Amino acid sequence: MVKTNGQLNNPQYVVPEANIIPVYDYPSHMSPIQPSRMFTIRNALAKYKEKFGQAAPVYDASQGDGGASLPGVPKELLVRAAELQAEHGTGYDNPFGTQEFRKATAEQYWQFKAETGWGPNNIIFTQGGRDGLNKAYSAMCSLGHGRVGDLLVVSRVPWVSYNWGPYSVGLNVLLAPGDPAEGWRYTHEGIKACAEFAEDQGRKVAGIVITTPDNPTGRTMTNAEQIELAQTALAAGYPFVLFDWMYHRINDTGTPYDINEVLMAFSAEDRDKLIFMDGITKSLGASNIRSAHLVASKKVVDFVNSQASHGVTPSYYAQAVVLAAYEKGFTEAASSIVKPISESRHIMRKALSESGVAHIMGDGYYAFIDTTRYIEAAGYENAEQIGSFLAEEHGVAIVPGVHFSQAGANWVRFSYALPPQKTEKAIAQFFSGLNTLLK
Repeated sequence: MVKTNGQLNNPQYVVPEANIIPVYDYPSHMSPIQPSRMFTIRNALAKYKEKFGQAAPVYDASQGDGGASLPGVPKELLVRAAELQAEHGTGYDNPFGTQEFRKATAEQYWQFKAETGWGPNNIIFTQGGRDGLNKAYSAMCSLGHGRVGDLLVVSRVPWVSYNWGPYSVGLNVLLAPGDPAEGWRYTHEGIKACAEFAEDQGRKVAGIVITTPDNPTGRTMTNAEQIELAQTALAAGYPFVLFDWMYHRINDTGTPYDINEVLMAFSAEDRDKLIFMDGITKSLGASNIRSAHLVASKKVVDFVNSQASHGVTPSYYAQAVVLAAYEKGFTEAASSIVKPISESRHIMRKALSESGVAHIMGDGYYAFIDTTRYIEAAGYENAEQIGSFLAEEHGVAIVPGVHFSQAGANWVRFSYALPPQKTEKAIAQFFSGLNTLLK
């Protein structure tokens, strides 16, 4: 019999006292995290229908869900995924997903070159993009400088969840300098300025998020530009660079970014500071499938895997949809999303060019449009009132830029993840409504 010397009568920490988390009351001082408005903006269209009749046509250019506005994942892929699920069974999988998913994603999707030193073990499945991002943020906190309260650098007008996702895990979000005339692109000077700002604040930078094609602006960067910015960040002392590539296959050719080119531009040591995120939310219109993955160093993958074993464990069906897409050929599988968006992109470019209004467009499926002249003509404060006016009076829902940051307060995000015929009518109705404010 083991002697306990009375220790069972006393409370006991799970970890050694040297590893106990110190008391820190920062949660009590945090700003309330704002809920995403993506689920509520479209409700303004109901007011339009109440006023003009239930049969009145409406155009939802606010959403980022190709599975709602376009056909989404082809039915045969969903059926094939169900077959794979039945064959696989319903037991727990590993926190990283399955080896089958890792191997197929490494070899068929990314096609890693041997000289990168990366392969299946550098991939970890996540339950959608937000899950992947939150896991990446946690890794940045723990594996970088090993503390909360440091800074995550994002663009001047970031996707709204970049403002709040990092904040929820203990990172303060810092908006990089940016010029609207350049689509608020990162600059080398701006990246260095963020590191200097952090030092002046007695903090450090935990990492930077490079998103392309961008949400909300649609701004797109080449591989070369991304590499140069990442190199600048690492040279400035950033411990991690996170590439969010969720939209990268939604372009006129359907050609993905070359991850090998990016990896080989860095030394083996710096390569381990890179994290990539991708998934099928956008390219396959699979929003509620919740299927994404991170590509990262073994240290990051092991950290995320360990954390996931006590948190979110992966759905096999979400992996099976991807495997079914690989079987078919991913480019062909994604064509029901990529092709109509490409056609809509050409319609948008033409309409915006003819409008003479300042705008930003690249790939992905967003255009960012400056509505300053209409705001001033109507005596509005910012584009939030433009959004209400367009939805309630003209049946077009968009996302006001002020929801992303004050730098985008006079801009709106227009989603053309729509069938081309609907995009053509939506952008025409958009400008028809705006032009009534000039009279």
